[in-house]
Amino acid sequence: MPIDAEKAVAAEPRSAEITWDHKDIQLYHLGLGAGRPATDPAELRYTLESRLHVLPSFATVAGAGMGVVGGLSAPGIEVDLAAVLHGGQSITLHRPIPVAGKAVTTSRVAAVYDKGKAAVLVLRSEVRADDGPLWTSDAQIFVRGEGGFGGDRGPSTRLPAPEGDPDLEVERPVREDQALLYRLSGDWNPLHADPEFAALAGFDRPILHGLCTYGMTLKAVVDTQLDGDVSRVRGYSTRFAGVVFPGETLRIRMWRGEGRVQAKVTAAERDDAPVLADTVVEHA
Repeated sequence: MPIDAEKAVAAEPRSAEITWDHKDIQLYHLGLGAGRPATDPAELRYTLESRLHVLPSFATVAGAGMGVVGGLSAPGIEVDLAAVLHGGQSITLHRPIPVAGKAVTTSRVAAVYDKGKAAVLVLRSEVRADDGPLWTSDAQIFVRGEGGFGGDRGPSTRLPAPEGDPDLEVERPVREDQALLYRLSGDWNPLHADPEFAALAGFDRPILHGLCTYGMTLKAVVDTQLDGDVSRVRGYSTRFAGVVFPGETLRIRMWRGEGRVQAKVTAAERDDAPVLADTVVEHA
């Protein structure tokens, strides 16, 4: 069987050193659409090195996403990449991410769940600097056609729908070239740049990276609900529910709760087609 769940979970974790500096942070922020208007003091925190802070979703691209790449090549995992979908993503912040740093990322397959028609791999990366832990990241990866092996179905990630009207609704435009810029942070999948490759995958044009939408949504929450203070973010999770095409507009609805903001993200031009669901930002 292509996936040996017991072997994958029991495998020794893999460790690697990662580094980043202000240029990596600025490039990531620009890939999310930061810097508009260019001279806005609130935007300069994302683009100007003398004022820079780090949006916590940078954790998904630090080290070029080595945790997911390593997890898909772990012992016991042998899958067709064409059958792989990024189903969800979560980050737990242990402290604010520094503008420049060096750390060790340790990755493993934390769980393998049997969803019947698909298997779900939970690929966990724990990142630690010399002075302590920085973040823990979980990527939930669906592998179509690999379920039915009699394993644990795993926990449900579905959340109850928020009650009432949202406390805030904002729109964030996606530039036509945004996927081309975002991919420079390390996700070189041609699905996001090559029209011919996108057509082979069933799309009439390249799609935006799901993790770009993920970062754009967190930025919207930080800017509008957390006074622009990235250090207040404690955790961030979502389920990928649909695609976004460059040139579209994200409609982000937010509901405030005690120590958390729940969000729902849709594609405005396509009758609010779902994009991100079960999205929660935990905060101080």
